[in-house]
Amino acid sequence: MAITAAMPAAKERHRTRRKRASTLPALKLSKLPPSNIDLRNPLKAVLVCTDCDTWVLITGIYSKVQKLVPHHTGQADVAAALHCRSSNRRVEWDMTIPEWRRALTDAVKEASSRTATTVLPKAFSPQTDRTLRARAERTPAGRVADWNAVQVQVSDTDAARKELPDGERPADGPQLPLKPQNVEAHDRRQAELGKQYAARKASSAA
Repeated sequence: MAITAAMPAAKERHRTRRKRASTLPALKLSKLPPSNIDLRNPLKAVLVCTDCDTWVLITGIYSKVQKLVPHHTGQADVAAALHCRSSNRRVEWDMTIPEWRRALTDAVKEASSRTATTVLPKAFSPQTDRTLRARAERTPAGRVADWNAVQVQVSDTDAARKELPDGERPADGPQLPLKPQNVEAHDRRQAELGKQYAARKASSAA
């Protein structure tokens, strides 16, 4: 039976003197979230790798080129030794430590402003409190008894709404005359209108 070697575990991230840099584009500190950078100790500056999301040391602080140290993708001595492609990736130090501190403070203030605050319930007035307590204590039998107590008044009110006022009903209204008061004047007016209509019809036909 063949014996295979166990997968080596990830090693601790440490500084290296390797000069070869990664071909990936350089990481700019100003483009990273301030919370993903720690510059409190510039000689041991670290940031979160954008590929494996782990904290990685920045080497070459005193040299012209700063890089991420070679590292594995998992936790040291626990995960498998998988090489991260951002090892030896160049870092552009395009912000000062005071600028980073101000950016971190602004980010913390913005995050705290988005935190939901606890809404305290509004205190009830004594009258409202008594009303709510009375509603909570009422039983179905009590509701039926309350309705029976006011049912007579409700019935009387409904009957009063159906009663009509004294006098003529609104739907009938006053009687309208069916014949003209002056029959002769009415006939003359109708004759004049007939002549005007005949004249307009003859002119339109011509």
